[in-house]
Amino acid sequence: MRLGLALGYWGRGPSADHVPLAREAERLGYDSVWTAESWGSDAFTPLTWIAARTSRIKLGTAVAQMAARSPTTTAMHALTLDHLSGGRVLLGLGLSGPQVVEGWYGRPFPRSPLTATREYVDVVRQVLGREAPVALDGRFHPLPYDGPDGTGVGKALKSITHPLRADLPVLLGAEGPKNIAQTARIADGWLPLYWSPTRSEVYEASLTDAPEGFLVAPMAQAKVCDDIAEGLLPVKAMLGFYIGGMGHAKRNFHADLMARMGYGEEARHIQRLFLDGRREEAVLAVPDAFADEISLVGPRERIAERLELWRKGPVTDLLVLAPDPHTLRVLAELNS
Repeated sequence: MRLGLALGYWGRGPSADHVPLAREAERLGYDSVWTAESWGSDAFTPLTWIAARTSRIKLGTAVAQMAARSPTTTAMHALTLDHLSGGRVLLGLGLSGPQVVEGWYGRPFPRSPLTATREYVDVVRQVLGREAPVALDGRFHPLPYDGPDGTGVGKALKSITHPLRADLPVLLGAEGPKNIAQTARIADGWLPLYWSPTRSEVYEASLTDAPEGFLVAPMAQAKVCDDIAEGLLPVKAMLGFYIGGMGHAKRNFHADLMARMGYGEEARHIQRLFLDGRREEAVLAVPDAFADEISLVGPRERIAERLELWRKGPVTDLLVLAPDPHTLRVLAELNS
């Protein structure tokens, strides 16, 4: 199991720690570093900044939002950075949810998410493959565009720039069982938002068709500390926000996933508190047991024991959210 460093997206401003952390992770032998985006900083620009200050570590987006860019634009970003970094890019994509897609990007959330995702990946693959002009008779991403408001003179085009790698890895962030199953068929890897090494049966059926070499790369917050309850607070804060605020009360993929993992009643309670404006209560309502099983928190000996659980399952890459060099170093030592 390889280790990756997950930096996420910026809060109020850029973090001065991201480049030093990425450089330290590279020195420690981490295989990859990952950036993200929500509705603030983008995923590709910070990754390019990191690329210029590292030499070996792979560069992943976890995730770049599909609604933010047309699939050809995303492929342009990926192939450009892949050239500049010497072939280090891992392209992680995610559909996001209705509130973000419609509220921030101003476009309709696809009625058929599986079809929209499949078309998006198809176009990206065509651009990177550069075997012929990109063309797709698609419902969501038709190329050339032939809609009723078009001019009718669109032309299928092939990338001027030759991609460095036609097989640049494409990973998908997916949560629903059908979406995960499709990911195993059309992508090179899967980016679970949260993963429990003791509940791998939740995903087992969806991963039946995963080919050899398929990447399973979940994120996990990590903290080497003596006080487990205190160490779990950032995990609970993340869960409270995602389960309570990253989606509508009637359509929240994160809450649905928590329910499938055995915490349905708790997920709905967290949602109600968050949507009522009682955010601190929502965070405290996240069960310690759930926060603990999807993270690596506690003294070194405890983390060592729990790390063995992660190694026994299908996880190929553990993407660690750890904002301190000490935790990064301990995990590298334990995973060597």
